[in-house]
Amino acid sequence: MAEISFDDFMKVDIRCGVVLRAEPFPEARKPAIKMWIDFGPEIGERKSSAQVTAHYTPETLLGKTVIAVVNFPPRQIGPFMSEVLVLGLSDAEGEVVLLSPDLDVPVGGRMH
Repeated sequence: MAEISFDDFMKVDIRCGVVLRAEPFPEARKPAIKMWIDFGPEIGERKSSAQVTAHYTPETLLGKTVIAVVNFPPRQIGPFMSEVLVLGLSDAEGEVVLLSPDLDVPVGGRMH
């Protein structure tokens, strides 16, 4: 991968948010879950679709703190408009494990 500058990194707005609502997304090509995430008063509530069904259900996502890029343009995924990119890492089987802080942090806090 090409190196980027610190200024390039600072252009990516990565924040923590709390999942307020989650639903199955059966219309998606690959199994996915729709999430409505609260990023605090500065950003507000945003929607996302994520292929995380191997490790999560809509019920287990409720109240979960997640990390997401909040300044990408919205992306249409079938009938759903995804407004943020929730971040995760692949496990040994290639399934997504969501990134989440291990201690309490303020909702909407920016990664640095």
